Amino acid sequence: MDERKYNMAEEVKVFSTWASPFALRVIWALKLKGVEFDTVHEDLINKSPLLLQYNPIHKKVPVLVHDGKVICESLVILEYIDETWKQNPLLPEDPHQKANARFWAKFGDDKVMQSIGGGVLLKEGKEQEEGFAASMENLKYLEEEIRGKKFFGGETIGLADIALGWLAHYLDIVEEIVGLKLIDQEKFPSLAAWKQEFANAPIIRENWPDRDKLVTKYVVVREANLGKGTPK
Repeated sequence: MDERKYNMAEEVKVFSTWASPFALRVIWALKLKGVEFDTVHEDLINKSPLLLQYNPIHKKVPVLVHDGKVICESLVILEYIDETWKQNPLLPEDPHQKANARFWAKFGDDKVMQSIGGGVLLKEGKEQEEGFAASMENLKYLEEEIRGKKFFGGETIGLADIALGWLAHYLDIVEEIVGLKLIDQEKFPSLAAWKQEFANAPIIRENWPDRDKLVTKYVVVREANLGKGTPK
């Protein structure tokens, strides 16, 4: 890794919550680039005036503040980071490869996360069965894309890896809570290998949220969504 550090005379701040997989993307990217930053921890039940000022449309994390410039939405922030700090690039130079990385990052949010989070974690019965089937179909596409590669970005972690990286930690939690297995060695050998490789990368491994706290959080979220409890 390029050991150059960003000059802290200039401001780099990340507005985050302890559990947000979207904010985690920004933290990973900055650390992979060797950029020093301050983290502002938000309570989304009691959002700070600064968060509401910086992100008045969505009112959520992550928000990146760089020298007074405000950037919102995690995938947009990742591209800003990559264009601002050139070391350890997240996107390739080739236009087609770059477009492909953006496609899989968006596919992860629009299809994979929606089917697993909305269709499996937050559903039960017939609806959950449908969500599970959709999730397996989406994971099949990822399996085909990652086959023969170490990372979606090739030999190094790239934009698509960071966007899909939540699978390497949060998916196990979803599987534990609902009692279903989505990624296993038999059905998705390449994706399972990627999941392990990504999770064990030092910068990734060192920044995971506490697993037990995540289990507790998402049990509460699930029960509240199913009408069985009150979200905390």
